[in-house]
Amino acid sequence: MSKSTAVTRALDDLGISYQIHIHEQPLRSLEQAAEERGLEPDQIVRSLLFRLEDGAFVLVLMPGGEKVNWAKLRKHLGVSRMTTATSEEVLEITGYETGAVSPFGLPQPLRLLADQKILFHEEISVGAGIRNAGVILKSQDLLVALDPELGDFKD
Repeated sequence: MSKSTAVTRALDDLGISYQIHIHEQPLRSLEQAAEERGLEPDQIVRSLLFRLEDGAFVLVLMPGGEKVNWAKLRKHLGVSRMTTATSEEVLEITGYETGAVSPFGLPQPLRLLADQKILFHEEISVGAGIRNAGVILKSQDLLVALDPELGDFKD
């Protein structure tokens, strides 16, 4: 099954090879998503949106089930306060529903950070712009196309 989304259109425009995987059943866990995509859980890259103290937003790419270390992230960003974005803010800023967010195909430029662990694997999967789906691509393609700020942001 093939489906066109803002993510797949952005990848096509960038000339990046990818596979879209649409799950037949609703996703219940990271492990299920990874298994059905033929990947390890830490190859699934979550796109997390944060609101900074000045009202700006930043998108952070995290591997698998890794948790963000708030102190490390605040230090990197040079802020003392930040919060996770609300579902409404996620939709407004990224154009995607929570659970479908991708760093590709965003409606506006957004500061992008990535935990360096997302580069440990040759292939990764990011949100496809629709729920219960992901796109699988080379981690190097993401790095070259999006040039995120790399760091250690995990606990």
